[in-house]
Amino acid sequence: MNILYDERLDGVLPKVDKAALVTELQQLLPDLEILHTQEELTPYECDGLSVYRTAPLLVALPERLEQVEELLKLCYRRKVPVVARGAGTGLSGGALPLEQGVLLVMARFNRIIEVDPNGRFARVQPGVRNLAISHAAAPYGLYYAPDPSSQIACSIGGNVAENAGGVHCLKYGLTVHNLLKLDILTVEGEKMTLGADALDAPGFDLLALFTGSEGMLGIITEVTVKLLPKPQVAKVLMASFDSVEKAGRAVGNIIAAGIIPGGLEMMDNLSIRAVEDFIHAGYPVDAEAILLCELDGVEADVQDDCDRVKEVLETAGATEVRLARDEAERVKFWAGRKNAFPAVGRISPDYYCMDGTIPRRELPGVLKGIADLSEEYGLRVANVFHAGDGNMHPLILFDANQPGELDRAEALGGKILELCVKVGGSITGEHGVGREKINQMCAQFNSDELTLFHAVKAAFDPSGLLNPGKNIPTLHRCAEFGAMHIHHGKLPFPELERF
Repeated sequence: MNILYDERLDGVLPKVDKAALVTELQQLLPDLEILHTQEELTPYECDGLSVYRTAPLLVALPERLEQVEELLKLCYRRKVPVVARGAGTGLSGGALPLEQGVLLVMARFNRIIEVDPNGRFARVQPGVRNLAISHAAAPYGLYYAPDPSSQIACSIGGNVAENAGGVHCLKYGLTVHNLLKLDILTVEGEKMTLGADALDAPGFDLLALFTGSEGMLGIITEVTVKLLPKPQVAKVLMASFDSVEKAGRAVGNIIAAGIIPGGLEMMDNLSIRAVEDFIHAGYPVDAEAILLCELDGVEADVQDDCDRVKEVLETAGATEVRLARDEAERVKFWAGRKNAFPAVGRISPDYYCMDGTIPRRELPGVLKGIADLSEEYGLRVANVFHAGDGNMHPLILFDANQPGELDRAEALGGKILELCVKVGGSITGEHGVGREKINQMCAQFNSDELTLFHAVKAAFDPSGLLNPGKNIPTLHRCAEFGAMHIHHGKLPFPELERF
């Protein structure tokens, strides 16, 4: 593996006296459950990106806020790193533990504190599952909009940490657009509130700054989310194409026509076949690509938009456009898309899920570039992504039992992300950077920008104890990354030479 870590993780972090730390925690917090034997720690050695594994020093499973406060204060005094973890469904190694650090699991904070139908908000603890919020709001005709594919399992605290999206984020936004307030604990164990119950708050927008900070700035203890009224009508069109380039161009044409769908998703033939074999969603297995376009609102507007989108799709070269017959078929269409990842897992021993974002206009060219890279590295790639906002999820298929395939998959993934940056996009849209994309941060940002990121981190966490080694590479490591590319004659972005 070629991941570049923060220097402090390369043997510089001080060795922690585990026995002394466990004894002090047990004396300070006798009712705090602590896991510290090898058998107990093994289930926590990775998040959803399971190719990277590290057993933590110990795992803490608090149930009361006071336990979290005291744990943070003790770790701050002892200079022990702390990594927060929710449901562990993240896909970038953001919750990967440290061998010399405490893994703070917030999963037991799973209570929905309040649902206010008049104010259209809900107050929840960080361990509450994403989908549970919508279930609690449903009796009032409301729901929580961000819907990542893992919503039946992922927790809202993790959604905030990674700024998660979902298939409907094109129209309704990411997590950051659906928050009102966060209660957090600083690294010193002090309480802080970001945002407000009102739609805006005075001062710097620390709520937006904290969202997507991947556990590096504080520990989330409560989240206040916005709730939206359920649309009166929702209809889904499924369009088939005989080339992925035509499907990619159709995405831009829909937006150019002034139509903002609730969701606009694309899948290529490899993912279509995998999903159809698994879910039987009614997908056309002979199509090179399909688009799922959901339109919602009031009946008259939705019907008009369906007619307009159908015309756009046919003009763009769709070989077939189908409207879901009823609600059951609409749900089945989406079930196929939301189960694309496990479906692909059935056709390959392993797969590596990427997460990059590009301008919509670049979709055809980037898809062609991914196909070329797939051929160059000798690994199949299944493309599944939020086409409406350009958030791509190429799934690289490989077999970790075959020597060299994991390294090739990682290298191919890096090239795909660098391609996203080259066309004006980003190395992530919703999965976060974590450990996975540390190298590619060096490709997207220059030294001044990275220095500013470190300054923000230091303002919240001057000792660097919260989730160290994630998200932001050091300039020294970026210099190594640049030198590695120069040595191979493949430096994609010349500004790295000045690091």
